[in-house]
Amino acid sequence: MILDVLENAHRYCNLNKGFTKAFEFLLRSDLKELPLGKYEIDGDRIYAMVSKEPGRKKEAALLETHEKYIDIQLILAGTDTMGWKPKSLCKQPTQNYDQKSDIQFFADKPDAWLATESGAFAIFFPEDAHMPLISSEQIHKVVVKITATT
Repeated sequence: MILDVLENAHRYCNLNKGFTKAFEFLLRSDLKELPLGKYEIDGDRIYAMVSKEPGRKKEAALLETHEKYIDIQLILAGTDTMGWKPKSLCKQPTQNYDQKSDIQFFADKPDAWLATESGAFAIFFPEDAHMPLISSEQIHKVVVKITATT
């Protein structure tokens, strides 16, 4: 897991071949004006989802993990207090891994909370369980999905 601000995005491009294209998209000057929806960056290998969603209470959320994709979650407005826990320490799955949706949920409690504000991003790798959208306000964000093997 990584938490940082966009001005430092260049530091992470060597971690995965897809990060350069992902951060090019996230550095667009018109990002906040983009309509909500999905944006292909490099087919199904790299794509972005722009959303505005109401925040949830911690008690109403579950940790999630992905096996195929890495998430880069950039906050455009609001504060998303995301939970985090190593996947290897998650012991309470609520379902089996859904290969089609690339997601598995866990009822475990996060080990850490990341108050991620506008202009900051979090990167979650397949080994990172995360609990996004924890807030008392609406969150405007972009999630870029990058195949972990890219």
